Amino acid sequence: MAVRTAGLDTAARTGATGGADTGTRWRAGWSAPVQRPSNGFEENWAETGFDRQSVRQVVRVTGGGSGARIRLSNRYGATPLTVDAASLALAGAGAGARPGTLRPLTFDGASSVVVPAGGEVVSDLVELPVEPLSSVMVTLYFAGPTGPATFHAQAYATSFRAPGDRTADAGAEGFTERTHSWYFLSDVEVTGGAGAASGTVVAFGDSLTDGFGSTVDTDRRYPDALAERLRAAGRSWAVLNAGIGGNLLLNDSPWFGERAPARFDRDVLDKPGVRSAIVLVGLNDIGFSEVDLPTYRPNPQVSVAELTAGYTELVERAHRRGIRVIGGTILPFKGAEYHTPRAEAKRVALNEWIRTSGVFDAVADFAAALAAPDDAETLDPAYDSGDHKHPNDAGYRVMAEAVPLESL
Repeated sequence: MAVRTAGLDTAARTGATGGADTGTRWRAGWSAPVQRPSNGFEENWAETGFDRQSVRQVVRVTGGGSGARIRLSNRYGATPLTVDAASLALAGAGAGARPGTLRPLTFDGASSVVVPAGGEVVSDLVELPVEPLSSVMVTLYFAGPTGPATFHAQAYATSFRAPGDRTADAGAEGFTERTHSWYFLSDVEVTGGAGAASGTVVAFGDSLTDGFGSTVDTDRRYPDALAERLRAAGRSWAVLNAGIGGNLLLNDSPWFGERAPARFDRDVLDKPGVRSAIVLVGLNDIGFSEVDLPTYRPNPQVSVAELTAGYTELVERAHRRGIRVIGGTILPFKGAEYHTPRAEAKRVALNEWIRTSGVFDAVADFAAALAAPDDAETLDPAYDSGDHKHPNDAGYRVMAEAVPLESL
């Protein structure tokens, strides 16, 4: 069993790993920001964790290669996490792997690994050709109780659970339990292969980036559509989704993740090959303050000046790393539960600042692209998922079209 005693694998973050992978140049394939365990938007397995069970998770990579590895996070674990076995495969139908593609994963040559409390580990390289915009399947087995699980709440993809060690099973048998979250898995990274991605763009924000309202298991969030648009334009870029539903710019939330500046380094700046970020956050800071629901706390009144200062901090930190930042305007949300005249005035003022301040390297005017033709305060009904603030699949594709590709 491999045991890791350090939390952050700095060498791995910069493209090198220990053991046999030393010197390998890693690129971004897929990523999801991790959150503390909670039972928020819908029932999940985060608070109970796993015990003598396998969890199988399907993710779509936007960067391809001839080999891959995974990164596991125990950031919010109070105790070390033992992963007793793991495997990687190309995804087939449902919980099944594509025939002939299942590969066991090792960690410093061992089949199991201990992830320290608050830390992360990275697997060894496994030879597996992975095409851009294809899906891979990661299976983890836990022989003993994990305790509450570091996870990503809103995956808009199905994960599966089965009793016993199913890491070597290519079939879907036994995976009868389902959820729409990802557990412990934070990254899939790729290396080698023809047509390697020339850079990484990270979409950073809240549920509008995470994909609330998109169709489950279809990869129709706006970062997915942006990856497809780039690929169709002949630009081999990896696109990572760093959205967390409910995320705030100015405050941490027990349900909705650490505030944007607190997670910006690990979820954006430290990703392999990142060259640009699209930032879309602030709607929840504005809206939560207008209602008093347990899930919307903390919900202090915040000013536009405080929001612009928060944005400016993110841009300055990115620029110090040579990373461009595209500012996304806040979508219309009249008719939503937290829309008020005060909230609308803040949205209008913030969007005007995003468009005209010159702080950003470019602007993605999502608000203009998705507003109703006869009412700039309202989301176009053709793009409304039904709650008057989140787009549907068609709306997310329009958001992707609103990103100026030359700005990346």
